[in-house]
Amino acid sequence: MDPTIAVSNVGKSFTLHNQGSAVIPVMEGAELTVRPGECVALTGMSGAGKSTLMRMIYGNYLAQAGSIRVAGVEVVGAEPRQILNLRRTTLGYVSQFLRVVPRVPTLQVVSEPLLQVGTDPDEAEAAAAKLLARLNIPERLWPLSPTPFSGGEQQRVNIARGFCHPFPALLLDAPPASLDPTNRNTVLTLITEAKARGAAILGIFHDQDARDRVCDRTVDVSVFTPRAA
Repeated sequence: MDPTIAVSNVGKSFTLHNQGSAVIPVMEGAELTVRPGECVALTGMSGAGKSTLMRMIYGNYLAQAGSIRVAGVEVVGAEPRQILNLRRTTLGYVSQFLRVVPRVPTLQVVSEPLLQVGTDPDEAEAAAAKLLARLNIPERLWPLSPTPFSGGEQQRVNIARGFCHPFPALLLDAPPASLDPTNRNTVLTLITEAKARGAAILGIFHDQDARDRVCDRTVDVSVFTPRAA
């Protein structure tokens, strides 16, 4: 499988229905390509559209124009079942916040992406345990739900979940942000390992040091801001 992420001439606007249906253009003519084994960083001022572009690639937001292809699948206009299948097998997304069903044990939260693609439960739990240990989540917490964990612990559980299944393509929303040096180093190592196996990675990295370590190049999203905005 070629996991290339290809964005071509993508545009997006939001309609504010509670403010007289005012239309706010946020992006036009967006272009980028992320190839296998490459990590590309999205840069630009806050509000430039970095997260909006990531959400369009993941299928959470609908682009009004252009094409978004992930591993050959056209995301713009895709049926919901196609998007769900893409997320299950091909496209991982590590967001800044952990959203899980309450009372589900941490080990199950992390292993779920593997279970969804038919991995043996024992094998899936072993892979989840390995990642939780690498990210310094104490073993005594694994049988517990992560909902009452500290912010840093939840972030690391979220990262473990995102890397448990070897997704061919990955979207990363500031994964090492606010982590201590030890865990930050582990996250950057996980990204390096994913690149080495050929994953196509697009991410938001707020600090220059992280970009220098794992990113091959940057794309300034602000150049896609509509001039009339």
